[in-house]
Amino acid sequence: MECTVRLATQTDVPAITTIYNQAVAAGFQTAHTKPLAESDISRLLQEHPAAAYPVYIGEHNDVLLGWCGLSPYRPGRGALRSTAEISYYVHEDYQGQGVGTAMIEHALTEAPKLGFRAVFAILLDKNPRSIGLLQKFGFEQWGHMPDIADFGNERCGHLYFGRQF
Repeated sequence: MECTVRLATQTDVPAITTIYNQAVAAGFQTAHTKPLAESDISRLLQEHPAAAYPVYIGEHNDVLLGWCGLSPYRPGRGALRSTAEISYYVHEDYQGQGVGTAMIEHALTEAPKLGFRAVFAILLDKNPRSIGLLQKFGFEQWGHMPDIADFGNERCGHLYFGRQF
């Protein structure tokens, strides 16, 4: 599917919230166990200025298909200022159609221009689709914290995948 990527705006909050909450409901795509409110997503966008930590939208024909953001790693620690965490979520109806690929490719192209030398993702070890997507872009496993995520009747670990520029 053709997917164009642009910067997110506050008008995208309802669609971003829907997509994120789909990931919560699906399980093992985020460590959140309860849906977020639009106010949470609005605050997230406010905390991600485009010139430093952008949030991108993947869309086709004005339909928001997914979103991807670069976030600070351990804010306030100057030695880590050139490292960013990447997160991405695709609407359940458009997964497996190249939307995640387009957004990550765009974010990784922009990351060095924003001063980042390393980008990493934190994901649950029960998310093989995300692992494969990251590996497609040259991410390698940098760490594993086994069985730290508790979903009530099932536990899983956190993986750290990263790459440098």
